[in-house]
Amino acid sequence: MTGGIARRRLLAATALGGGALAVGGWALAGGALTPGQPGLLLRSRAPLPRPYAVPLPVPPVLAPTRSDGTADVYEIVQRTARLRILPGLETNAWTYGGTFPGPTLDSRSGRRTVVRHRNELPHPTVVHLHGGHTPAGSDGYPTALIVPRGGAGSGTGTGTGGATSSADDMAGMAGMTGMAGMTGTATTQDHTPTSRTYTYPMEQRAATLWYHDHRMGFTGPNVWHGLAGFHLVHDDEEEALPLPRGDRDIPLMIADRAFEADGSFRYPALDAAQHTPGVTDPYMDGVLGDVILVNGAPWPVLETRRLRYRLRLLNASNARRYRLALDPPPPGGGALVQIGGDGGLLEHPLAHDTLDIAPAERFDVVVDFSRYRPGTRVRLVNRLGSGGTAEVMRFDVSAAAQPPADDSRIPHRLSTIPAPRPERAVATRTFHFQRRAGSTGWTINGRAYEPGSPLATVRLGTTERWRFVTDFHHPVHLHLDHFQVLARNGRSPGPYDAGWKDTVDLRPAESVEIITRFTDYPGRFMLHCHNLEHEDMAMMADFVTE
Repeated sequence: MTGGIARRRLLAATALGGGALAVGGWALAGGALTPGQPGLLLRSRAPLPRPYAVPLPVPPVLAPTRSDGTADVYEIVQRTARLRILPGLETNAWTYGGTFPGPTLDSRSGRRTVVRHRNELPHPTVVHLHGGHTPAGSDGYPTALIVPRGGAGSGTGTGTGGATSSADDMAGMAGMTGMAGMTGTATTQDHTPTSRTYTYPMEQRAATLWYHDHRMGFTGPNVWHGLAGFHLVHDDEEEALPLPRGDRDIPLMIADRAFEADGSFRYPALDAAQHTPGVTDPYMDGVLGDVILVNGAPWPVLETRRLRYRLRLLNASNARRYRLALDPPPPGGGALVQIGGDGGLLEHPLAHDTLDIAPAERFDVVVDFSRYRPGTRVRLVNRLGSGGTAEVMRFDVSAAAQPPADDSRIPHRLSTIPAPRPERAVATRTFHFQRRAGSTGWTINGRAYEPGSPLATVRLGTTERWRFVTDFHHPVHLHLDHFQVLARNGRSPGPYDAGWKDTVDLRPAESVEIITRFTDYPGRFMLHCHNLEHEDMAMMADFVTE
């Protein structure tokens, strides 16, 4: 073992304080060694279906309840719903509008989108538009709750505990006894009964965004139970390109889950009543399910023509990382041609044989199925998985000998992305993402999360360099503005760091330097790990813009 590798492994091991050991990209958590993963596998108790037995569902696009010259207005009811995910069983899910994923919202760049969420679930919720350039009041701050009337809503159970009263929910928010620092203070709590309206100016370029729950201490179980959906933004620049569109532009939400014997979601919460945040100790590094869902279906199949398809890949898992590849690969390789990332189009397309995607990251890729022989069955596989978690979905290519005419292509230039100007940075800040010594929580710069206590105050209109340093696998997410990656471990960015991003994947004992310009909206915003178990166990921080 070289000195550099030995030092890297020692850093990872010592930083974790013995609770979990990171060794060469492997995570030892709760006694299970999992390659490339930051968590422990939670096995289902229900019988699992064989892969590739159900068609791929595509989330419906939500129609606005009304529109005017400048805005589109939507209504979403958060409610429990009985879904058929596993054969012969029903899963009581927490949903946006009765489906998992929730309905897709389509927005136009520069045209205001207004979404009114009504909470009929058993617990308070918060909505965050992930990747949205959003004013603070609509960003989904983790204590800005939508409190259900009476605390009961439309259902009395979720498979992990029944409904509670509003008084109980507020008592839980005031105490939050699970982690040091995780206290909801009077200065940050913002409770709205029954419903809340979120206003998104959409002053941003076309991109694949998503919306999900963001409640302090309980994001992990709430997303696990179904609170996630796509929000797509379109603009003139993207629509002028000859990319695949219509039924060949497909959002794919990839998420792992585990199930109880009765079909309900299985999740190792410390407290199903949601007074104490976090998960049981063996799962503090992250919860990994043994069923891979794509758009809410286990290992589904999509029938394709021998044409180009645009696939909007989203990792909506709590903690699982994926290394995606097509099997068999097409002749000549370069199967997954990346055209976009978290913040929209790249400048030029990038061809990948494999694609690493961490929780909350998005990659827009084009796959040309005309490169395959008629009738080929092409699996989308996960090189970081084993058994069922190594399978994701399958594409069944048409058996027609002659491919139809394809009106799409991938231009050499997709967009113009301004190069970062590090010399214009007015500040450089370092944020250490580490386990809390002697406890079962996670910290940023040694501090467990305290709402209303910012780690940084930045001036709008200025550019800053931020450096993230990790002890473990941490996908780091920045609210408000997208960023560009300047360096990884003091060297060039990695193969998946191109373009504008809002989430960056860091491996154990790694550093990443980013640059961003803070724009438009004053207020309180978030920086946090998007491993949802880490987030719920205090790995978050506020920053303030003014």
